[in-house]
Amino acid sequence: MILIFLNKNHLFKLIKNSCIICILVENNFNRRAVKAPGKEQKMKVRCPWPSDDKLMIKYHDKEWGVPIHNDKKLFEFLILEGFQAGLSWRTILYKRENFRKAFDNFDFNKVAKYNKRKINSLLKDAGIIRNKLKIEGAVANAKAFIKVRKEFGTFDKYIWGFVDGKPIQNNIKSVKEAPAKTKLSDKISDDLKKRGFKFVGSTIVYAHMQATGMVNDHLVGCFRHKGLETK
Repeated sequence: MILIFLNKNHLFKLIKNSCIICILVENNFNRRAVKAPGKEQKMKVRCPWPSDDKLMIKYHDKEWGVPIHNDKKLFEFLILEGFQAGLSWRTILYKRENFRKAFDNFDFNKVAKYNKRKINSLLKDAGIIRNKLKIEGAVANAKAFIKVRKEFGTFDKYIWGFVDGKPIQNNIKSVKEAPAKTKLSDKISDDLKKRGFKFVGSTIVYAHMQATGMVNDHLVGCFRHKGLETK
């Protein structure tokens, strides 16, 4: 250690001329101080599509690809995927709570009873996608959903029957490898249409399969892929 003795004048002049350096040193010290001791936390590697959007990241980490067997939840995604047609999932996700309020928390029994008055009120709701065909499609889907439940006991039993009750495990290495639709989604789409469902094209159906865990399309390098292999 080297000690340097300065008189008051020299010390004042030194501090005055070095104030900027002092501030920079102090800021650098503070930045270092907030780091916790020990090993630094490893960054999670995830699929690239959530980007740096916090809500999208939360959805990716907690929901997307997790097998769903609850009929109300399956209906929710069926409706949301239908409204997404021609739009981004981010747009729908940010309006999700508004959709919940507008569509009675996705109670298919209530949605099936929506009349023209209710549909017109939804068309005035700025919190959702105000598309008349999609809104009417949601009502038609609720009615078709109930019919499927009467035939199969649950919609879950019907839709998961297409994959024998087990998620399809894909091993996709890049987003470019992810299909927009498959022969299976074509098959499901055709069957849904025959049963009176609307906005259930093959691409929408495949998006529904991905969201509800019927297929694991997390990239193999994503931390969620391995976590869902045993689901």
